[in-house]
Order: sequence, then structure tokens, then C-alpha cells
Amino acid sequence: MSGFTAALSLLGVVVLAVTGVYGAAWALRISQAPLAAQSFTSGLDPVEHAVSRFHVRWYTVTMLFLAFDMEMVFMYPWTLVISVMGASAVIEMFVFLAVLLAGVVYAWREGALRWT
Repeated sequence: MSGFTAALSLLGVVVLAVTGVYGAAWALRISQAPLAAQSFTSGLDPVEHAVSRFHVRWYTVTMLFLAFDMEMVFMYPWTLVISVMGASAVIEMFVFLAVLLAGVVYAWREGALRWT
């Protein structure tokens, strides 16, 4: 069997397999009517539109989350190299944490964490 014949046979098998899968899906489907599109919210009916606007106070909460998320992104590799780098790595991480803490204290002082 030549290489061209083998490739053509393989293509034929793949086409038959794909056709068989589509045929089985068509034969076993339950209904042709599309389902009503609703968001899944733990079984509850949605109370507002999916693309509704959020209150501006969520912006600061999101920024604080991203700040602490970035902290974790930088702390994981830090834990892997701390034994090699020594005390300088510890000092650098505490400086980084101090900058983040200063940001949280500033947000707290400005009232970004108050909900009323």
C-alpha cells in the first residue's frame, strides 16, 4: 500500500467517524426547539439584566482584590528562592508588603471600604 493510499484511507475513516458522530447526535437529540436563555444563579430567577451596571463602589473593592492577588503572584516565586537569596529577599518582600499596606490604609482612610 502506498503512502497516498494510506493517507486517503485514513481520511476516509476520519470522515466516516465524524459523519457517524453527527448522525448519532441527530438521532439521539431530544427536541429541536431552542431552550430559553437564562443565566444560572443557583436555581433562582434572575432579578436584573445580565449586563446591568455595577455601583462605582465595587471599583475600589476590585482594585483591592487585584492588589492582594498580585501580592500572591509575587509571593509564590519568592518562597521558592528565599533560601538562595537570603536576607535581601526577606527585606524586599517586606518593602513590597508595606507598599500594599499603605494602599489599604489609604483606601480605608478615604472611606473606600464603607458601604453606607
